[in-house]
Amino acid sequence: MASAATGRQRGGPAKAAVLASAGMGSISGSAIANVVTTGAFTIPLMKKLGYQPKQAGGIEAAASTGGQIMPPLMGAGAFLIAEYTNTPYLEIVKISILPAIMYFATVYLFVHIIALKQGMQGLPKSELPQMRQVMKDGWHFLLPLAVLVWLLAMSMSPMRVGYYAVVTMVIVAVMRYALWYFFVAPKQGQPVTVERTKSVIWAGLVKLVQGLELGARNAVAVSMACAVAGTIVGVVGLAGLGLKFSSMMLAFSGGNLVLALLMVWLASLILGMGLPVTASYIVLIVLVGPALTSEFGVPLLIAHLVVFWYSQDSNVTPPIALAGFAGAAIAGSKPMETGFQAWKFAKGLYLIPLFMVFNPEIIIGGPVLVVAWNAVIALLALCAFAASLEGYLFTRMSWLPLSHWWGHFWGVLPEPLDRNCWGRGDDCDHCRQLAGQ
Repeated sequence: MASAATGRQRGGPAKAAVLASAGMGSISGSAIANVVTTGAFTIPLMKKLGYQPKQAGGIEAAASTGGQIMPPLMGAGAFLIAEYTNTPYLEIVKISILPAIMYFATVYLFVHIIALKQGMQGLPKSELPQMRQVMKDGWHFLLPLAVLVWLLAMSMSPMRVGYYAVVTMVIVAVMRYALWYFFVAPKQGQPVTVERTKSVIWAGLVKLVQGLELGARNAVAVSMACAVAGTIVGVVGLAGLGLKFSSMMLAFSGGNLVLALLMVWLASLILGMGLPVTASYIVLIVLVGPALTSEFGVPLLIAHLVVFWYSQDSNVTPPIALAGFAGAAIAGSKPMETGFQAWKFAKGLYLIPLFMVFNPEIIIGGPVLVVAWNAVIALLALCAFAASLEGYLFTRMSWLPLSHWWGHFWGVLPEPLDRNCWGRGDDCDHCRQLAGQ
């Protein structure tokens, strides 16, 4: 669906990676699994189009990391935030939609700017799937996700919802294969026989057991991490370490909220080197949550969202950029270079939480015009930030916009033929000659 929607645009495969990672991440609890799943398709296409291998891996890593802040599941974060703040699950989902859109808009802007900067085009129509055909062939794949969201909205317990979603997935898979087996295969010269039916049923049972086994193996790592994190939370509470950490945080920051948030980011980065995202969030909110809410006056819900967002940064921040390293393995690039690219593309992960703190209306609500105005300003600011990092918007930009003009003025550069030149690159013959060289 993502390829059909964006494939023909400039940098189409990279934009498809952003959309596909958002969709996959919304139901996945692992940025690394997201990179491996969607990146296997999108990274080779990005490289084919002209993106450098490190750029392709970094784009995929940044987009996949954003999947964990994308509703409805947010990598189990929505359930934890709802539990700790006594806020309904649906409310957490609602308030998380706008920040998630802002994050993916930032990554999308980076992708578009790079495509413009390097003169890329999209893929030809003949190489892309058609949206109508995609929906016709695969609409049933959306049923388990629809059941998942619908049951969660009915306030059913997450464990029961997960069970029903898995059952729905099995039913969809069985029905899909059964329809092919009984109606399509005979037309292709594969008749339905008793022996063949027995072998198909046995193969299906083996696949089911293998799937359950894989699910159990994947759950062990998360379960152990959360169990250890629970022990840490208990010790922190009994020993009063949380209050001590809060007082230390207040002393080091000198009452400056920006410095305090910087300390939270550094702590989350260090914790993320050894803990999964969910466990890192649990430990960190116990330590810094009281300081943010009581000492700095940050609303409880925003404090939890800020800590949860910052807990994602170990996926894209060197030296331990786990999602970036996974992207590098697929792209065939150097891990550290890919990690730095992912760090650059994921800048929204660090800036949007600051915007939540200083513009709380986008989270806690307010007049529609105020919320809309704040959202527009935030998107414009993120666009300007992305353009400044890439050094390109409508044309190439230098770090010092007037440096070219001052070079003319002091005689460092030859005098422009056009006295109105202000270093924009298209106002005088000399500028055009430099651009050509």
